[in-house]
Amino acid sequence: MASHYSKLETGNSKLYCNTFAPQNVRMLKPLRSLLANPQTLLLLAGGLLLLPALLTNLGLLALYADEGIRAQVAMEMDISGNLITPTLFGELYYNKPPLYNWLLLALFQLTGRNDEFIVRLPTVIFLLAYVSTIYFIVKKHLQPSTHAPQSAIRNPQSAILTPLAFLTCGRILYYDSMLGLIDTSFSWVIYGMFMVIYSQGEKERYGRLFTGAYLLAAIGFLLKALPALVFLGIALLTYFIWVKKWRKLFSLAHLGGMAVFVAVVGSYYALYAQQNGLSTLLGIMFDESAKRTFVGHGMGKTVLHLFTFPFETLYHFLPWTLFAIYLFRKNALAQIKSNRFISWNALVLMTTILPYWASVEVYPRYLLMQVPLLFTVLIFLHQKNKEVGTAMVRWVEGAFQVLCWGMLVACFVPLFVKEFAGQPNLYPKVAFLAISTALLIWCYRKWSAHRMLVFAVVLLIGRIGLNWFIVPNRIGVDFNNEVRKTTLAATDKMGNSPIVIYKNSLGFQPVTGYYFTRETGQIMRKQNDGDFDKSLFYLMDTTQYTRPHETVAKVRIMWRDGEMAVVKIK
Repeated sequence: MASHYSKLETGNSKLYCNTFAPQNVRMLKPLRSLLANPQTLLLLAGGLLLLPALLTNLGLLALYADEGIRAQVAMEMDISGNLITPTLFGELYYNKPPLYNWLLLALFQLTGRNDEFIVRLPTVIFLLAYVSTIYFIVKKHLQPSTHAPQSAIRNPQSAILTPLAFLTCGRILYYDSMLGLIDTSFSWVIYGMFMVIYSQGEKERYGRLFTGAYLLAAIGFLLKALPALVFLGIALLTYFIWVKKWRKLFSLAHLGGMAVFVAVVGSYYALYAQQNGLSTLLGIMFDESAKRTFVGHGMGKTVLHLFTFPFETLYHFLPWTLFAIYLFRKNALAQIKSNRFISWNALVLMTTILPYWASVEVYPRYLLMQVPLLFTVLIFLHQKNKEVGTAMVRWVEGAFQVLCWGMLVACFVPLFVKEFAGQPNLYPKVAFLAISTALLIWCYRKWSAHRMLVFAVVLLIGRIGLNWFIVPNRIGVDFNNEVRKTTLAATDKMGNSPIVIYKNSLGFQPVTGYYFTRETGQIMRKQNDGDFDKSLFYLMDTTQYTRPHETVAKVRIMWRDGEMAVVKIK
């Protein structure tokens, strides 16, 4: 009975504690084994840091550029009650189909909010879904089962590292995950389409292949229009030529997939055509895709882009693109060919990236469906080289360690920069960042088999530091915040009354439109001619128009860091 009770005897100094009961010791064994596993500890640390890294101060900064378009179109759908016809400033908006606006509007109504945090929240949700999809796909095709023979290709960490590399690459973790744009959701759908084609094709389930691929392409089309069809066509051609079964492209199963696409996309556009017609819409869809190519930029810029594009891509998705050095080993191609899944990733990467390689006006966020393909190949090569301990692995891991030390030094920068002096809890925040990073550097040196997992956690720490110090500091330097500040001040003076755009004063300034629409609850519309109502407020470009007026407030706009006036017409 003594082992079940705490008892201290001063004479013998015997301490009995129920902690040491046999059943409690048995209960602690799984916990001890769990904590003794470095990989488990690192994943636990990453999991605890993930949501704070992605969500802290997410809505602090004003909307930027295309974020305003997404939010504005969704709010106008809500105000007008018309879910079929997207509008921007009350006029037909042709550039993008409505699916993302529907999703954003549903979130507005679910939360009762349409502020900056909610506008950006879908990006985080879709990013986490995307990362999970990458994990399950890579795990399924690369991680050997317990019954796999000894000769099987073993990449035990690829399923973990590939999604983590995607999540923590510089462009996503420190930029795109902070913006409310379509690209993350669209890329997730298209990546899934690539993997459906491969997984169902390898099982020779061609009906499921075409049905799944065309269904995902239809969803992608309703997100971003023609690019979805371009990627579908390239991926299907790539796969069936690769497996030497191109005749399947002329099968009934393929016709069935097309029917699914037509049923999904056609249903929406049949409703749209009843309200607005299709002739203008189809022309603008084509222009949106063509304007980024040599058609819109000329051959000279296109040729230059062909040379610079690979280097720009490697730069934007650092640090994990450092693994690209393995591509220069003489056995790299043989290693890629040794695994069909890796071969597919490499092949579909090379073919689907060609439209962007040939397009001058390409933003890194357009490539988010190709980045997991690239990282799958590169991390596979890293694991293969690590198995044999090549000198190149030591060089790469040394470079990552230098980056860890650089992150540690960066943790102390807020103590010496006057702009950060007023940050609340400055010293506790710096202490957390520095101690956490120093501990992770120790883990990096000690746990050689898990160094890349350690590095991914270091990058999450870096994002938290960015959220704490850099993001609040940007309020005073980013012009978007000046746009928000002056627009909200103007609506206060207006008493949240509706405001009309005087002729072509506003041009294309969706961020300004978003804040006016959000605060007034009314769609901003243009008035080009006729009698101007003296009781209404107008937004006027006073450098372009000279009609007599009384200025109520001044608002800043992004175009050339300019300014407009909220006026009453005399």
